[in-house]
Amino acid sequence: MRNVKVPAALTLESRCVGGLPLVNAILERLQVDRLLAGALPAGGRVSAAQALGVLLRTIVLNDRQPIYTHAEWAARVEPALLGLPEGEAARLNDDRVGRALDRLFDADRAALLTALVLRTIREFRVALNQLHNDSTTLTLTGDYRSAQGQEVRGKPTARITFGHNKDHRPDLRQLLFVLSVSADGAVPIHYQALDGNTSDATTHLATWQTLCRLVGHPRFLYVADCKLCAKATLAHIDQHEGRFITVLPRNRREDTWFRTYIQTHDPPWEEAVRRPHPRRRRGPEDVWKVVEAAVPSQEGYRIVWVWNSLMAEEDAGARQARIEQAYIGIERLQTKLQGQRCRLRLRERVEAAVRTILKESGAERWVRCAIEQWQEPVYRQEKRGHPGPATRYLRKPRPRFSVAARVRDDVVAADEHSDGMFPLITNDTGLSLPQILAAYKFQPQLEKRHQQLKSVQHVAPLWLKNGSRIEALLFLYFVALLVHALLEREVRKGMARDKLPQIPLYPEERECRAPSTERILDTFAPLQRHRLRDQGRLVQTFEPDLTDLQQQILDLLRLPASIFRSTAG
Repeated sequence: MRNVKVPAALTLESRCVGGLPLVNAILERLQVDRLLAGALPAGGRVSAAQALGVLLRTIVLNDRQPIYTHAEWAARVEPALLGLPEGEAARLNDDRVGRALDRLFDADRAALLTALVLRTIREFRVALNQLHNDSTTLTLTGDYRSAQGQEVRGKPTARITFGHNKDHRPDLRQLLFVLSVSADGAVPIHYQALDGNTSDATTHLATWQTLCRLVGHPRFLYVADCKLCAKATLAHIDQHEGRFITVLPRNRREDTWFRTYIQTHDPPWEEAVRRPHPRRRRGPEDVWKVVEAAVPSQEGYRIVWVWNSLMAEEDAGARQARIEQAYIGIERLQTKLQGQRCRLRLRERVEAAVRTILKESGAERWVRCAIEQWQEPVYRQEKRGHPGPATRYLRKPRPRFSVAARVRDDVVAADEHSDGMFPLITNDTGLSLPQILAAYKFQPQLEKRHQQLKSVQHVAPLWLKNGSRIEALLFLYFVALLVHALLEREVRKGMARDKLPQIPLYPEERECRAPSTERILDTFAPLQRHRLRDQGRLVQTFEPDLTDLQQQILDLLRLPASIFRSTAG
């Protein structure tokens, strides 16, 4: 809270309002505060549910603070918007918030999650005919000795440990965060926090079974990455009336067959999508084509091959970049080999250096190296001492090497035929080829939710070391992600309803076609409520003045401007 002295005995009190009324509107529709209060023990001037409600709102507002500064943050915010009585923000110390997280861990979080998701589906009419699943790693620093998978009060916790790191930080510990979303606005439906060394392939069956119970039947379309393509998992889904779309792994024989087939044949491609370049105004068109393989998979499932023009350019450019990187490495090695002080005198060591260069560049497939060896005469004194007219020299040969690289043009030419191509596998016989492509093309929207979790909501680093509190905190992060998704979805639905192709959300009133919750909340961030007091007595309240853009967003959300007005002095 900031107090500014004005003449006489008057005091101007300013409190942050920001986008909290928008957030609260979503939370109220979801009944989050009521669900938390029903699941957690009551008691205290600030209950566990109230403390967690405040923590949740800080996450949603992207105003993440260490828990020990929680009370300071809450004191600057209008208390009614946090569900707190006046003057109670100071009680939100780290001990109280930590104990509240303990209560959340001890509660039936599975039942709480189910109730919340079902409420979301009913209240916002989220379609569940198509669900997407993917996982990411939450990379953490520190040893996390208290988060090694121990049971806490009879409940398991995830182990923070090393594993395959999707952030390219194998030196750091991690958790695996598995998320499922709807194709209707990428609304989060389910999540799991698992041990950091858990394989993605082992998560799909349990996830699919959980989604079946949530949806009420198995007939929804389940879309995931290539880790889903395990024979046992696909067979289980297929045998239980489920439907799936996933990527056929590169090591499958069906993949090799098609890439060999197109060397001499021209498949009957069907154009599915043609649109302007998504990032460059004058860039080449983004074209997508599909064709069904003449031969199904070993299991009898459909295989649909996809070709994308921009991906083809990227594949060609990436291959050329790797080849050039390999050439640079080989040239540096050759320069080193020509030096008089070079210590690479064994062929095995030279071969190892070449292999390292090709592996690090990723060009093993396209570049071959020839190593030439010869003997260089070296003369050394027969005996020690200063050389003189009678000094005798011995001729000893020393092995020397040179390396030359060449591109395997035949392999490059063969790979050029399949640039921009990848295969999808599905057991759905009713979907057309463009429909299969459209279903899979939604998968990046789920990946954006992962990015949002990491970059916008800053889930890592965690300022907690206790495994049980981390589990509870990740539950709140899921709820925050849900609120973000719904707020974004409702604004975009409002734009479609009002036939608005874009709104001026970017700086300098530049137009935005796909508003994110981050941009929406930033638009409301400066709003404050001011109260003029005379020796503690309220004289006048100055409500935030809404701009035309802020009012437009409220109209899109079908929310009244009155949510920004105070209801109490």
